[in-house]
Amino acid sequence: MSFTAAIIGRPNVGKSTLFNRLVGKKLALVDDQPGVTRDRREGEAHLGDLDFTIIDTAGLEEGDEASMSGRMRAQTEAAILQADLILFMIDARVGVVPNDRYFADLVRRADKPIVLLANKAEGKQGEAGAMEAFELGLGEPLVFSAEHGDGLSALYEALLRSLPEHTAVPVEQVEEEEEHPEFGDEEDGTELDVSKPLRVAIVGRPNAGKSTLINRILGEERLLTGPEAGITRDSIGVSFDWSRRDGSYRKMKMFDTAGLRKRANVQDKLEKLAAADAIRAVRFAEVVVVLLDATIPFEKQDLTITDLVAKEGRALVIGLNKWDLVAEPGKRLLELREEADRLLPQVRGTPVIPLSGLIGSGVEKLMEAIFKVHEIWNIRISTGRLNRWLAPVIERTPPPAVSGFRIKIRYTTQPKARPPHFVLFGNQLDALPTSYERFLINGLRETFGLHGVPIRISKRTSNNPFSGRRRRT
Repeated sequence: MSFTAAIIGRPNVGKSTLFNRLVGKKLALVDDQPGVTRDRREGEAHLGDLDFTIIDTAGLEEGDEASMSGRMRAQTEAAILQADLILFMIDARVGVVPNDRYFADLVRRADKPIVLLANKAEGKQGEAGAMEAFELGLGEPLVFSAEHGDGLSALYEALLRSLPEHTAVPVEQVEEEEEHPEFGDEEDGTELDVSKPLRVAIVGRPNAGKSTLINRILGEERLLTGPEAGITRDSIGVSFDWSRRDGSYRKMKMFDTAGLRKRANVQDKLEKLAAADAIRAVRFAEVVVVLLDATIPFEKQDLTITDLVAKEGRALVIGLNKWDLVAEPGKRLLELREEADRLLPQVRGTPVIPLSGLIGSGVEKLMEAIFKVHEIWNIRISTGRLNRWLAPVIERTPPPAVSGFRIKIRYTTQPKARPPHFVLFGNQLDALPTSYERFLINGLRETFGLHGVPIRISKRTSNNPFSGRRRRT
């Protein structure tokens, strides 16, 4: 039986380091600067034979509810309510400070099992601080080092003691594992599988409203928002089920990312880490929503972000956020859709959806556009259909001759999807001009409705047995 544990503590005690160690990946940003984590992040943790959900939280600080620290604390308090167990962490090198005492009272009132971790206690540097932790009244502290992995066995034992009903192995599972000692994972296919969560990344410039939009989709204040630009740092993945218009449900995993500014303007180390994390979220997503500020759309940075998405081969949807602030919305939407096709020819026909994350308009249309481009991204076209299209196209507009040699395209096929990838077979294809490739891509896009996805083309040239021989004179 699984459970959920939340890591709680003041800033810079090592919560994100422990989170990364338990999930086995460097998902959370880690730096010596305090206050790196702002949102709460969930991950699948593994410790021995225990599999559970771990929540990384922002460092607890006192502050007004409307302030940044107050909103961060509200996110942490929500994690405490969600958790079955609390991992309360202090810095053993510093010892117990007033904020530790204040927030120890907060977690004690939650009336949930608490495991006290005296972190950064590698060697003998944190022994005195670990002894001080007794005065918090949270039980015996575990001398621990998240960075080096010291104390993980003690943490495992503490979890078993604190949650016996959640960590006991069911009898049925024991019998099944004795009969089947090995279980292999099925290999992923390339066809659309609606049983798997659809991975969507929301990207854009700072203060475009990405976190506000995801909160609106979820129907709760799950992510930290505010008027300040650059609030989000980590790429936060949120899992949920979306109810479609036809009554079906679709599993989703949506990633909120840090705002991406022009690289030359990024000097701060944390912003560089956050930008790298956002780009990684794009690479792991299936569909990417590039969210634009509708009052200042298609800035140079917006085009750079969109080009990155196309190069990574992800399906694309463009969201025009803050649409409630646009004058003459009908006329403006036509202009922006034409502008999108002109500025982004590599993903011509991409859905452009007007919306407002603040008031919730356009969210349904955005989600349906996400599902549609995901279906297109997974599409595989039969070789017969492709070549019935290709033959008359080549007859009407043949490839140009290069250095007196005629380029001959014999046939094409699609070996894979995600994104659609086509292979041309023929002679002299190495000399095929890029302009003719674009002509074929545009034809494929319009004929087979491949809008909103990048299209890949590769070429296979037949071996010429007379290549390299001298001509007779």
